[in-house]
Amino acid sequence: MMMASRFTASIGSVLLLVAGLAQASHPKLPPDLARAAADYDQAQIHSNRAGLEKALADDWILANTAGKTQTKQQFIAESVAPGSSVEPFTVQDETIRVWGDGATLAGLVDYKGKSEGKPFQARIRFVDVWRKKDGRWQVVYTQAARVP
Repeated sequence: MMMASRFTASIGSVLLLVAGLAQASHPKLPPDLARAAADYDQAQIHSNRAGLEKALADDWILANTAGKTQTKQQFIAESVAPGSSVEPFTVQDETIRVWGDGATLAGLVDYKGKSEGKPFQARIRFVDVWRKKDGRWQVVYTQAARVP
């Protein structure tokens, strides 16, 4: 796969990770959502395919910074590929909304990492939409936009 595609996937991966890292201990989150976000973080940090499968709904879609969409399968394949990594980062300007069986976790991040072993750096505004179904929280949609 081309470098641009891998970089875009890395951005999506980071965005999802960011949402979980920032929200995992946030007092506005229900404990089970905070736990799901933290578990998702760990799955991404450790390139854990099973953890990613659990965290993302089967119908999950990423609207990435290139204006394209990725499926769960495409995203996971790229997220666990050799040479892909993300360094720790902090969410700024975070927005949290929780209602019944849904939530949005959003913010702004500056981050860096590697895609196919090559370094990248970007500033991204993201939103993750979470759904609780059958007693389990999963990410159902992510949108990411580059910020100059």
